[in-house]
Amino acid sequence: MNISRFASGSRAALTAVASALVLAGCASSVNLEDNNKVPVEDRNAGNTGNAQSAVAQVDLKNKDLGAIGSNRIIYFDFDSYTIREDGRPVVDLHSKRLTGNPSLKMTIEGHTDERGSREYNLALGQRRAEAVVKALTLLGAKPTQVEAVSFGMERPAAQGSNEEAWAKNRRAELKDR
Repeated sequence: MNISRFASGSRAALTAVASALVLAGCASSVNLEDNNKVPVEDRNAGNTGNAQSAVAQVDLKNKDLGAIGSNRIIYFDFDSYTIREDGRPVVDLHSKRLTGNPSLKMTIEGHTDERGSREYNLALGQRRAEAVVKALTLLGAKPTQVEAVSFGMERPAAQGSNEEAWAKNRRAELKDR
């Protein structure tokens, strides 16, 4: 049996099958040149020009939104820079503020509890701040609007060497600048 003859015959058969598939695909495609056969929805039909939306508009440029005052802190678990589920609404709220007001700028301050070395805590605080920055930018904020800064354990929110104080100190604070 001549193997080269078999291989060239198989190639020819594969080429024929591939050509048939391409032609079949072209036959079922939509002809974009024939505008009469493509269904189009006329969104202006019957519009008198004075219709109003039933959706209430929210002014995201206003810094005095009711929920913002108390929603500026995101808490973290011990030795973690993953944004917890309870911090996601804070990120969502501020990402909407930032995308709605391109001139608004924020500083994200990363903080840790007192456990660990100073260098370690500065690095962990930076990673926490950067995690919040990344979440904000993924939701539409411009990278030029947010800046990550770490204070490590230098600015505790609560004094004490117990779990209650440590939990309050493991945070990222979102501050307008």
